Amino acid sequence: MASTHFLARRDALETYFDRTAAQAWEQLTSDAPVSGIRATVRAGRDRMRATLLGWLPEDLRGCRLLDAGCGTGALAVEAAKRGAAVTAIDIAGSLVDIAERRAEGLPIDWQVGDMLDPALGRFDFVVAMDSLIHYRAEDIATTTATLLARTNGALLFTIAPRTPALAAMHAIGKLFPRSDRSPAIEPVAPARLKALLPAPVAREARVTSGFYISHALELRA
Repeated sequence: MASTHFLARRDALETYFDRTAAQAWEQLTSDAPVSGIRATVRAGRDRMRATLLGWLPEDLRGCRLLDAGCGTGALAVEAAKRGAAVTAIDIAGSLVDIAERRAEGLPIDWQVGDMLDPALGRFDFVVAMDSLIHYRAEDIATTTATLLARTNGALLFTIAPRTPALAAMHAIGKLFPRSDRSPAIEPVAPARLKALLPAPVAREARVTSGFYISHALELRA
């Protein structure tokens, strides 16, 4: 069962992305010019997406894949191009609208809602890129346990690793006006998280690009 903290943070994320940040994320995830800081974030996200896609089979025909927290849909599109039957879900309807426009008719099942909804069914692969970085270690562990129980193959997800560099960036971020801030990320110590996860970590990788620091982990069913 999701904790009160998880549900409150999820609601805050929905409000932020739907009412405040949709335009900024549309720009960040496009090829439009962005500031130097945002350029490092864009480059880091591109590298992390490539890392996760590299952990998936090149031929995904016959596989169901859940993009859990799909955002503007770049990973879902690439998985669909490999032949996967993709369900892409996000709590922010504004981001899903952007994703669907960019998908150019690819047969992706776009949904607005909760990635933990049991009605989504079972999948061969689940990918949650940067959608769990706003949650505490305990909530990440509970969420991954729920997702892994519905996964036949592998669950790939990312966290914000607790590092001195990320702590410094977090402190700098607090200097911005509150209205300009996204809901805070929750840096977690990978070693502590691993002790809480529902399965051993099969592999992991870290991407650091300026203000973007993300740590990928794979769990196998």
